[in-house]
Amino acid sequence: QVQLVESGGGLVQAGGSLRLSCAASGRTFSIYHMGWYQQAPGKEREFVASIQWSGGSTRYADSVKGRVTISRDNAKNTVYLQMNSLKPEDTAIYYCAAATTIGGNTYWGQGTQVTVSS
Repeated sequence: QVQLVESGGGLVQAGGSLRLSCAASGRTFSIYHMGWYQQAPGKEREFVASIQWSGGSTRYADSVKGRVTISRDNAKNTVYLQMNSLKPEDTAIYYCAAATTIGGNTYWGQGTQVTVSS
């Protein structure tokens, strides 16, 4: 199994920045893809950004392009989400996910709350 622990959330004013971290442990050798998702109150979980563990290819939701950067540190088994120019509509719980090659499983973290005040 893979365990994921997110951190870095908090309260920030509109226009501010936050960097989220997601530390993976366990069978990290099986991870080939990691991503961030957001879930606002009363809404479904939505894709934000993803990164290939090998090669580093990235993908972003249209709503965050130009404001968000996903990156990884393979040595630390950690993926980051740098969020700039935050908007109140970015307020959500942010979840980290890891897709693995063993059994095709996807693992989720517990989430970290991001609140952007206007």
